[in-house]
Amino acid sequence: MSSVWQKSVTLNTYEKLQSDIKTDVAIVGGGMAGILTAYLLHSKGVDCVLIEAKNIGDGTTKNTTAKITSQHSLIYDTFINSVGHEKAKQYLFANELALKKYRELCKNIDCDFYDKSAFVYSLDDSKKIKKEADAVNSLGFNANFVDQIELPFPIAGAIEFKNQAEFNPLKFINELSKGLTIYENTMVKSIEDNVLQTDHGKVTANKVVIATHFPFINAPGYFFFKMFQQRSYVIALENAQKINGVYIDESDHGFSFRNYGDLLLIGGGGHRTGKSGGGYQAIRDYAKLLYPNSVEKYAWATQDCMTLDQIPYIGRYSKSTPNLFVATGFNKWGMTSSMVSAMILSDMILGKSNEYESVFSPQRFSLNKQFFINTFETTTNLLNFKTKRCSHLGCALSYNKQEHTWDCPCHGSRYEESGQLIDNPAMKDININE
Repeated sequence: MSSVWQKSVTLNTYEKLQSDIKTDVAIVGGGMAGILTAYLLHSKGVDCVLIEAKNIGDGTTKNTTAKITSQHSLIYDTFINSVGHEKAKQYLFANELALKKYRELCKNIDCDFYDKSAFVYSLDDSKKIKKEADAVNSLGFNANFVDQIELPFPIAGAIEFKNQAEFNPLKFINELSKGLTIYENTMVKSIEDNVLQTDHGKVTANKVVIATHFPFINAPGYFFFKMFQQRSYVIALENAQKINGVYIDESDHGFSFRNYGDLLLIGGGGHRTGKSGGGYQAIRDYAKLLYPNSVEKYAWATQDCMTLDQIPYIGRYSKSTPNLFVATGFNKWGMTSSMVSAMILSDMILGKSNEYESVFSPQRFSLNKQFFINTFETTTNLLNFKTKRCSHLGCALSYNKQEHTWDCPCHGSRYEESGQLIDNPAMKDININE
């Protein structure tokens, strides 16, 4: 299924790599994070190339709901307690700076950029909303508690961030990529001593950025210990409702809302990749209750990398790889996180200190409940006797009946019914008949 963004623009195309090349910086991955990093470096005169296994914007970027906001559900009270007041504040203002940079760039790009208020609402718990509003205000940002919103159901309360935004991500990267050196349909197979090996030639770089959604180099870094992936779903409705903000339920089983033109986009139905969940049907059933006269025009799914502590990993890949960098684990907030990544990584590559880099350092580790859940899933599926196995680390695959794919519940790799690879960290197809 295609997203509404894919139907709105024909993306630029680029040649595949045809020979060995040398560059100062090589960026692997042509989604929002990779393109923004390449753009910021290029604008500062850095010789860089971007290498994409398929086509730019062909991964998570084409399937996002494209909200640009520093409001990432109810996180700030949690952050104050887990990483401290100062780092929680740095996280918030790093994302506000990202929003400001988008606003600056979008002045000159026709990408349906609109300022919106962003809301997180609760159907039944006003106390947690008020607690979050107090936490955000203590960080120096003005958040509002409201007890009514424009959506057609009652709420217990909502927290409002004003001056947030939404846009069309593919129109944006289509313009931003012009003038960059990009090689499409060129998969990086391995990286050793800053030499990237592809099927079509070698790329030798002084510095390398891995922006491939889920990092494909297992060691060092060991990101498969520190992340898992989630599927979520979106439908776009005609004849539904014109809303003036962007909304998300604080509940894991709730829904998100935004408009695009005359369409209302409703997201939800999420679950851990390789597990069962509400999927499209949960959204469709809810949409029928809210908007019985609406017509579904588009439906698509996306996949997000989730970290142990809800903070992305942005910075050096590991302590032992000073010239290898990574941006991953955006926890469903990939638009602002991509810009935060580009700003931090471009500064680091240029030898500048960035005041926010310590918050997002990939070297941190959280021995928390989510770590033990991830460990249990990996152990269980490694010991499972199913014959369909993931080419990443050998976990047993589950069949996804909604999307007709083979999905890995350990680390989120996915395959077509034929065995062709869809999503990393796996790097190769599987033989489905084995």
